[in-house]
Amino acid sequence: MKKEMIIIVLLLISVLPFTMAAEIRCDLDVTLLNQDPYPAVPGDYAKLVFQVEGIDSPDCDDITFNLLEDYPVEFNPGESGLRTFKKIDYIKDFESNLLVPYEIRVNKNALDGANPIEVRVQSKNDVALSKTFDMEVNDVRAEFEIYVKDYNYITHEITLEVLNIEESDIEALTIEIPKQDIIKIKGSNRVVVGDLDSNEYTSADFEASLEDGEFKVNLIYSDQINIRRTVEETVLFDSSYFTNRKADQKTTGKGTYLFWAAVILVIGYWIYRKIKKNQIKKNKR
Repeated sequence: MKKEMIIIVLLLISVLPFTMAAEIRCDLDVTLLNQDPYPAVPGDYAKLVFQVEGIDSPDCDDITFNLLEDYPVEFNPGESGLRTFKKIDYIKDFESNLLVPYEIRVNKNALDGANPIEVRVQSKNDVALSKTFDMEVNDVRAEFEIYVKDYNYITHEITLEVLNIEESDIEALTIEIPKQDIIKIKGSNRVVVGDLDSNEYTSADFEASLEDGEFKVNLIYSDQINIRRTVEETVLFDSSYFTNRKADQKTTGKGTYLFWAAVILVIGYWIYRKIKKNQIKKNKR
């Protein structure tokens, strides 16, 4: 009987420190305070701010906070989601909570909607608290198809046609042709064409001389969360599609006819004025 009592007492002594440790806990809580932009855009950066509450408890010690690098959260090379806060620092500042900011890159394949992200926070020698939050993602970027719709060798006017092939509507679309050897712009190299809805198209005219080959075009627009974006597209120009066309020949023929008609009218008017002057001189005699 004594032997059994000794065993029970030893068991209680061995378990007691763990029981006391389990009771003396730094009761922390975490909230996702802010996400910017909201929603986040796949492939872009996003700022997240977490708030840790409960650090004013005397049972709290040094605190570690970890944002797990797991889809859709990505960090730049050499960075991680682990942050450490010394008790002496946050006691000195009389803080009752901690703000933990991050700038992360959103995975380029992140799906639209709520994407779960996980954080872990713990006080030294305490059990870690794990919480999951939803990061809202929406791919508001646009993609385009762009090509040369027309080129007139007489007026040197090039018409570019642009199609918004994404599901996102865009605003304030500007088409810009930067300086390059293959195309020489006369006048402004930018044309503002305005808003462009999903699966809609628009066009822009420039005065330019160009050669066969590829040239770059910048498409600058505002997305649905009012971020100004620039997409560079490559456009192919093949002169064979725009030479020896019937429409050009008709236009050229009509222009030539009008020119000579104007010349004949001017000459006829000059002859008429000359004859009239001669008649006036004869009458005076």
